Amino acid sequence: MLDWLTENKIPVGDAAEVAFDWLERTGAVFFDAMSDGLEALIDGILWLMQTPHPFLVIAGFVALTWALQRSWKPCLLVALGFLFILNQDYWEETTESLTLVLSACVVCMAVGVPIGIAAAHRPRLYRAMRPVLDLMQTLPTFVYLIPAIVFFGIGMVPGLIATVIFVLPAPIRLTHLGVSSTPLHLLEAARAFGATPGQTLWKVELPYAFPQIMTGLNQTIMLSLSMVVIAALVGADGLGVPVVRALNQVNTSLGFESGIVIVVVAIMLDRMLRVERS
Repeated sequence: MLDWLTENKIPVGDAAEVAFDWLERTGAVFFDAMSDGLEALIDGILWLMQTPHPFLVIAGFVALTWALQRSWKPCLLVALGFLFILNQDYWEETTESLTLVLSACVVCMAVGVPIGIAAAHRPRLYRAMRPVLDLMQTLPTFVYLIPAIVFFGIGMVPGLIATVIFVLPAPIRLTHLGVSSTPLHLLEAARAFGATPGQTLWKVELPYAFPQIMTGLNQTIMLSLSMVVIAALVGADGLGVPVVRALNQVNTSLGFESGIVIVVVAIMLDRMLRVERS
């Protein structure tokens, strides 16, 4: 019985290989256009991060922190964190990792927030999406790298694609949670005053869901940052490169330095985007 079961296994791997071969043949133009668009996005953000003097970039992040938090404490933390990164001589790698993280945020929020809103208004759609979202979050991230390399080659773009696939469920789920949990009395009041569905969305549901959406952005950034080491395996630049190099060389000093810098970047971004419901 056991031999028969193993000899007649369901061809999951073969079916996936056939599907990827078909996509590679028929979707070459689409994947090339997507690669060009994402590469332009990455190059633009990287230019903004690396062209100005580092102190100007640090000042911009501190100003953004003040605009979001209105407190000097997270501003000081961000400034000290960037100064520590400069002191450790990891500025270029940090800007490359931030470019990957910000690019993933742009793509994930642009795709995830509208899908989350649609799912909140259509419960059947969310029930159908939930197994797919679970699969995207639980499938080992190394598995994403295989089709990413096949379709997009080596470099930042396949790292970004793998990051987006892994991270995208977070903004979808949290946007759905925020919009669907809008109190009924707020929705009834909006309808009583003659608000259209679009006005209800923009003036009631989205403002109420804003903390959850910002939490989704926070989680998007944290999860994207956790992918920098894995993205380095497909040629993506950034802080993952010295980590992989340290692993290959069994270099404790290099690994600890680059690991601490990744932690510092994560703490800074978390403090910048922390939003609490008033």
